Amino acid sequence: MVTEPEREEKKSRSQIKREFLELKELGKQLVALSPGQLRGIPLSPGTREAVLAAKDMARGALQRQFRHLAHLIEEEDVASIRDALSGALQPHVEEVAGLHETERWRDQLLSGEEDALTRFMGQHPEADRQRLRQLVRNAKKERDLDKPPRSARQLFRYLKSLTAGAG
Repeated sequence: MVTEPEREEKKSRSQIKREFLELKELGKQLVALSPGQLRGIPLSPGTREAVLAAKDMARGALQRQFRHLAHLIEEEDVASIRDALSGALQPHVEEVAGLHETERWRDQLLSGEEDALTRFMGQHPEADRQRLRQLVRNAKKERDLDKPPRSARQLFRYLKSLTAGAG
């Protein structure tokens, strides 16, 4: 009779292959990171060198390197690598919130709300009222004529510069 621990140790060939492919994919994600992001990932020096070496390889050599990386990563603490990788890839919550705030302001200004400009100027007195009005006017005109939203993008960049300076 086969006991439970023995059953766990004996994996099917398919299971071994799936786990290896997961490690290979993890290696690909590590290679895709910038050097700054890679510094935050807990890797042994040998694995880190293999990841950095893969960045300059051609297609065939790169595929061999990914297989090699999978074997190296197998010896690492995979859970901590995955945790650090998810943290390195997620955008900062504050940045995303700031972009959403900028989008809301742009939408309010373009919607034609009478007091939107006054409210924005109240929160950002350093803003150039004349430039804001001109950008809003041009963006509305472009929207009405079904032209590309060049002025709307300029308005967004201007609002972003103002809200980034405040936040």
